[in-house]
Amino acid sequence: MALKNVLIGSPVPRLEDRRFVTGRGKYVGDVAVPGRLCAVLVRSPLAHGVLRGVDTGAARASPGVHAVITAADIVRDLGAVPKIPLRQDSSPDFVRAAQPVLASDHVRYVGEPVALVVAESAALAEDAAELVGLDIEARPAIASIAAARDMRAQLFEKIPDNRAGTLHGLRGDAAAAFSRADYTRRETFRIHRHTAMPMEPRGLLADWDAAAGRLTVHGAAKVPSANRRILAAQLGLAEDAVTLIEDDVGGGFGVRGEFYPEDFLIPFAAKALARPVQWIEDRREHFLATNHAREMECDLEIACMRDGTMLALRGHASIDLGAYVRTTGATPARSLAQFLAGPYRIPDVALDVDLMLTTKTPVGTYRGPGRFEPDFLRERLIDMAAKDLGLDRVEFRRRNLVTRDEMPWRLSTVTPLGLDSECDSGDYPETFARCLKEFGWAEKTALQGALIDGRRHGIAVGCYFEGGSPGPRENAMLRLEQDGRVSVHVGSSALGQGLETVMAQIAADALERPLAAIARVVHGSTDAVRDGFGSYSSRSVVMGGSAVLAAAEILRASICTTAAEKLGCKAEELTLDDEIVRAPDGRSIALKNLAGGVPDAEGTFAANARAYSYGAHAAQVAVDPATGHVQVISYVAVEDVGRVINPATLHGQTVGAIVQGLGGTLLEELVYNDDGELLTASLADYLLPTAADVPPISAQAIDLVRAPGNPLGAKGGGEGGIIPVGGVIANAVANALSYLGIEPCALPLSPQRVWQMIKEAETETE
Repeated sequence: MALKNVLIGSPVPRLEDRRFVTGRGKYVGDVAVPGRLCAVLVRSPLAHGVLRGVDTGAARASPGVHAVITAADIVRDLGAVPKIPLRQDSSPDFVRAAQPVLASDHVRYVGEPVALVVAESAALAEDAAELVGLDIEARPAIASIAAARDMRAQLFEKIPDNRAGTLHGLRGDAAAAFSRADYTRRETFRIHRHTAMPMEPRGLLADWDAAAGRLTVHGAAKVPSANRRILAAQLGLAEDAVTLIEDDVGGGFGVRGEFYPEDFLIPFAAKALARPVQWIEDRREHFLATNHAREMECDLEIACMRDGTMLALRGHASIDLGAYVRTTGATPARSLAQFLAGPYRIPDVALDVDLMLTTKTPVGTYRGPGRFEPDFLRERLIDMAAKDLGLDRVEFRRRNLVTRDEMPWRLSTVTPLGLDSECDSGDYPETFARCLKEFGWAEKTALQGALIDGRRHGIAVGCYFEGGSPGPRENAMLRLEQDGRVSVHVGSSALGQGLETVMAQIAADALERPLAAIARVVHGSTDAVRDGFGSYSSRSVVMGGSAVLAAAEILRASICTTAAEKLGCKAEELTLDDEIVRAPDGRSIALKNLAGGVPDAEGTFAANARAYSYGAHAAQVAVDPATGHVQVISYVAVEDVGRVINPATLHGQTVGAIVQGLGGTLLEELVYNDDGELLTASLADYLLPTAADVPPISAQAIDLVRAPGNPLGAKGGGEGGIIPVGGVIANAVANALSYLGIEPCALPLSPQRVWQMIKEAETETE
């Protein structure tokens, strides 16, 4: 269908915002049902140990308590304690380290669920939870990758080396490339553990209708249909007996919506008690229980010719998985292995990635999973190589970027997962050039290493692509309502990205109707469409939007067919004029008069290939040598996302992602001690960026090369803002401190770490 782009491409104000700013948003904590009980988790206080017993007597006798559920109760009801399956990137090796929904014989991280207390109120449940006695025989903690490798303690009897598995990212022959290289350099990099902090923590409300044999769960997000399949199977229910409802959501960023222990426990309790049960996560629980991310180490080597032609990358990485492999825990490792070379013409790549088990909260996907990490590694090595070879770092990059004529460009194959992919389209040199121009690179080169008002300044630029928009498919349904307007039902989920607005824009343009003709956008419920695949990896517009477009084409044809029967003419002769269908002779019929006779239109879009957006970022920083404080003076991002549906919502996504990237690069860190205890488990210790930390940001989304694999020509734009931030800022800091020869190879670049690097470098030069 040829879209007229009346609404698509326009900065339409978000349709969602009125209810939010007027206090009419409805979050899971706002859902009120009669007879609701409240649940509180009893969590392990130790990082590692044998669970000898759980004493629930005093807690069960506590006022207002309806149940204290342990693993033994689940076994009595279901025969076994269910484990959390992997949703993506599964292998038999990883399944060995799957997490049970309640600990039964071992605890493996501080915060692991051991029991569930259900009472009349949250306060009564918390009081009773304090009375649950845990008999845990302590075992040594494994609080780092190094500790996991020395094997003095094991988390699982069947995994003696604490290695859940190894992935291999391969392209070409790296060994041969290194043998003929003029130049090589090897560095060891470290990225720290941090994660997303949505304003609203997780929450659930489960309601079991015993008479109807139906379970309704509020608080589902991201992938409700996938979670319904898991939950129904674990509870022994038919899928159509379970409804998951998203409600409004206060941020997701990858960590919300995966299947956690609570996603089984709360519905299980509601079914067992035949009463609605609600659980709302507090902030400390969020730190201990919600997926962590990013922590890894990597020895990486680059091979080049003297003229700066990059030949190969090879290395060995270790991902700190935490205690278990759950849902998408292996995805960052897979993406790291697959996307290491990024947008550069590096023919030969070899990277082994070990997935190491430690006594920490399990990891999962956080915005740009497995993309942020390789961009930091690669962009740092590129700057080091350019410096060593005496080459301009801008020209070095430009020379090695894959060109438009070389598309599609094949990426590394990941074994044993058997994953293979290629970049579908793009003009990497053009976005790079536009970024440099917008940043004013030529004018700012004099700032490199300059001392201004006691601070050293540095600038840097980096390139990336965003491998988003995965399939396999998405579904949508459009309905002509009685008033002549159209309701849009889509399997995508809303996590704050403006989903309702962009889906309405697509539907309205496809039907050649004004935005007001869209009655509502229904999403996030397993009853919205036959089967929804949700929102993750920047797929909503590409997959969900294309499904809406397909449904709109079908609805439009059905409207014309039905109207033609009533008007006595051919369907192809009719035109839609807002609320009216007109015949060539001037006769017409109102859409509201057709509503009963036009069937619902179901549309599906299927695609196995990803759509790759891409771009470049540049930044200027000022480093205070006396304190180690890094201030970002300015930041520029240019990204090609193909057809832009709503530039205003996309701009908000990009700026927000950049700020998250700055937080993860400069401030945020989940710090554990040697006993496996999380030391930064509150917002007093885990530092998030505030308005004072946000620099002037120029974020440009351009429609340069449209994606060939979907009818919208769109590419995902939700994660490009965060992916290159670590590498760009680290390179800018290195350039600011080049007078000391400092080369940051570890994140975060906190004042303490930067100050320590400065002092060590000053000592060496004395």
